[in-house]
Amino acid sequence: MSKEKKKLGLTTKIFIALLLGVVAGSLIHYVMPAGALRDDIIVGGVFYVIGQGFIRLMQMLVVPLVFFSIICGAAAIGDTKTLGSVGLKTIGFYLITTALAVTVAITSALVVCPGIGVDLSSVVKSEVAAAEPTTLADTLLNIIPKNPVGALAEGSMLQIILFALIIGIILAKLGDRVETISNLCSQGNAIMMEMTTMIMGLAPVGVFCLIAKTFATTGFESFIPMVKYMLNVLGALVIQCFGVYMILMFLFTRLNPIKFIKKWIPVMSFAFSTATSNATIPLSIETLADKVGVSKKISSFTIPLGATINMDGTAIMQGVAVIFTAQIFGIDLGMADYLTVIATATLASIGTAGVPSVGLITLTMVFNSVGLPVEGIALIMGIDRILDMARTAVNITGDAVCTIIVSDQNKALDRNRYNAP
Repeated sequence: MSKEKKKLGLTTKIFIALLLGVVAGSLIHYVMPAGALRDDIIVGGVFYVIGQGFIRLMQMLVVPLVFFSIICGAAAIGDTKTLGSVGLKTIGFYLITTALAVTVAITSALVVCPGIGVDLSSVVKSEVAAAEPTTLADTLLNIIPKNPVGALAEGSMLQIILFALIIGIILAKLGDRVETISNLCSQGNAIMMEMTTMIMGLAPVGVFCLIAKTFATTGFESFIPMVKYMLNVLGALVIQCFGVYMILMFLFTRLNPIKFIKKWIPVMSFAFSTATSNATIPLSIETLADKVGVSKKISSFTIPLGATINMDGTAIMQGVAVIFTAQIFGIDLGMADYLTVIATATLASIGTAGVPSVGLITLTMVFNSVGLPVEGIALIMGIDRILDMARTAVNITGDAVCTIIVSDQNKALDRNRYNAP
């Protein structure tokens, strides 16, 4: 009971820190005069160092935590047939929901018309970094690590996941013959979970500094000319998160989605403040196990995989950005172009790193697929940080919904715990 109270306390602290960050950042931006004290010491110094320091601590956890947890999860599942079934269902679900997300984005943008009536002279433009186009064949081959140690060092998540899966399957197959290695991986997993708990204790301070820096730097002026585009993206994210996901969960599991949302909101707020799916992996696995009743042997596989290939929020931004740019530059897109965007955005999400604003880089690939000028991306970069935070919250919610559905279908969901207050 005391453990539950402690976790509730941390959740409340994160919420309070998020709200205080918005207030403090806004006050600094509008009330405090520009100068070395504000820009270099407070915003670029204290807020930046503490906020990024916290992000780095969370990122420090990701590779060893994913590596050990997937080995332990695969070894616990044991049966390769079951593991293959879980993997195929998970990947299939992620690809389908991403395609649905782009469809929702394009449909809503055709209704809202976010690019009509925008005054380009008042929009802040930024430099655009292009992404190297990758073929489907190369994307598939890149899943296989040439050097597993190099993959671990570079944080190549899909390669780490594949290598860890193979080790876990072999451990399950050899059984008692590799008991020492199995115990080592299990103990490594326990150490990483304990380290996660320790670092999460710093979350309120990290969240406050991240949010305060964002609002102290951006203010609200840059949002005004882009408000139609922003509302379009946010509206599509809400439809995907509270409409598409919840309908899918109910259809596949017959569980009450509202109970899930109440338990998941703290994780969404954490993802919102950090804007990185990877940093949210430890908290997602813990919350799904402790509050939702999902078996860790399922979530330790599906959540890291989702943080790597399931970018529904990013796909929504890309879909709206395509229509926005086409309307601004007066380019007519046909049904074939829309289908191309859906396919390209879905494939672009595979292997995309779960780090802040990476969706803008892969957006160049989507624009090139239908011949849109990449200058359109420069228009939306100035206000992307807030949208990036929102779409990260949607990304990790999609991962969780998939995990619940797959767990339920594999009889690995504790329904009593799910339904508990």
